[in-house]
Amino acid sequence: MFPMSQAAGQPSRWRVAVAGIALVGALAGVLSGCSVVRSINNVRHAVGSNRTAIKTFTEGLKAGEVMAFSATYVTTGSSPTTIVYSVRPPHEFSFLQTGTSSSSSKLDLVSNASGEYSCTAATSESGWTCMKLGRAQAIAQNDLVSLYTPSHWITFLETFSVAAGFAGDKVTNSTRTVNGVSMRCVDFSAKGVKGRSTICSTPQNILGYVKVAGNPTSFELKSYTTSPSASLFKLPPGAKITTTN
Repeated sequence: MFPMSQAAGQPSRWRVAVAGIALVGALAGVLSGCSVVRSINNVRHAVGSNRTAIKTFTEGLKAGEVMAFSATYVTTGSSPTTIVYSVRPPHEFSFLQTGTSSSSSKLDLVSNASGEYSCTAATSESGWTCMKLGRAQAIAQNDLVSLYTPSHWITFLETFSVAAGFAGDKVTNSTRTVNGVSMRCVDFSAKGVKGRSTICSTPQNILGYVKVAGNPTSFELKSYTTSPSASLFKLPPGAKITTTN
C-alpha cells in the first residue's frame, strides 16, 4: 500500500502507467485513422487516374457508334478467321465470318429493312441458307458479334477503370500502328492475369485492335471504309430463306 502523502500529493506509478497506455492507445487510433484516410485517398486517386486514361478513348468509341463504316478484321490463333463488320445507322448491319480454308463454314448475320437474318454455309464453296430471326433471337444478343461492337468495350472499360483502381491496377494510354493505320490505345493489367491487355481505335473511332491478356485469340483491323457498299446489307445471292416458328 502506497503512503497516503504520495497518493494525495502526486500521481502514483499505476496512474502514470494507465495514462501512458491511454496515450499510446489514442495515438494508435489517430495513426490508424490517418492510414485509413491515406488508403482511401490512394484508391480515389487510382480510380480517378484510370477513369481519365479511359474517358477520352471511350468517348471516341461512343462517337463511332453513330457513323457508317465497314471494317475487315483478322483474328490470331491456330484457326484464324476474317470478320467483315459493317454498319449503316439506324437499321442496317452485317457481320460476315469466314475461315481461311475452303472447308471452313461461313456465317453471315444481316439486318435490313426486311428483318434480321442468320445465314450459314457449310463450306466456303456451298450454298447459303438464311433463317429469319424473331425478336428473341435478335442479332444484338449474339455474343460473338458483341466483341466487335464499340458498346461492348465501352461498358467493359468503364467498369474496369473503377475495379482496377480498387485493386491497385494501372490503366495507361499509348499509340500503335496496325496495318499502316495509326491508333490510340488504352493498356491495362489485372491481378492474377499474366500480361497486359490493349484496346485501340482508329482516328475515325473504329475499333482497331483488341488483345486481352489470358485470351489466346486477338483481332486487328486489316482495312476499313466509311462508305460501306449497299450490297453488304443484302442476303447472300441465291440464299434459301426459312423462318422460325
